[in-house]
Amino acid sequence: MNDSPKRVLFVCIGNACRSQMAEAFARAYGSDVVAPASAGLYPADALPANTLRAMSEKNLDLRGQFPKHIRQLGRSQFDLIVNMSGEALPGRFEAPVRNWDVRDPVSLNYEEHCAVRDEIERMVMNLVLELRRERNAPVFRGQGSGRLKL
Repeated sequence: MNDSPKRVLFVCIGNACRSQMAEAFARAYGSDVVAPASAGLYPADALPANTLRAMSEKNLDLRGQFPKHIRQLGRSQFDLIVNMSGEALPGRFEAPVRNWDVRDPVSLNYEEHCAVRDEIERMVMNLVLELRRERNAPVFRGQGSGRLKL
């Protein structure tokens, strides 16, 4: 049984809203089972004020975060990639890819931005719970009475 956290990469377009939110929620709620990172296909210059404000309402401070390009990860290995970009990811990945259909909140008003944040929070928490169930799943070890009639 491997007790090390699963390395999960969250990807969106600009790595400014959705993937940053997902990474922050995964770090806050699932650090026992998730080692999160995030990146974008076309990184923005900075995180939008609405993203910083919305996450601050959840007591998560993203002021030290910045958008990163998926290529900046080099040869980093991941156990799972969560694609929220709505686009095909460039290149080939050894890890399984899950596609999450999440609106891009970058141009939405603040209330809609928060609705997207809450949707991402639910999705990340479901992923965290899934990974905890996997970690705690019983493992068949072939134990029995030891008596076998030949």
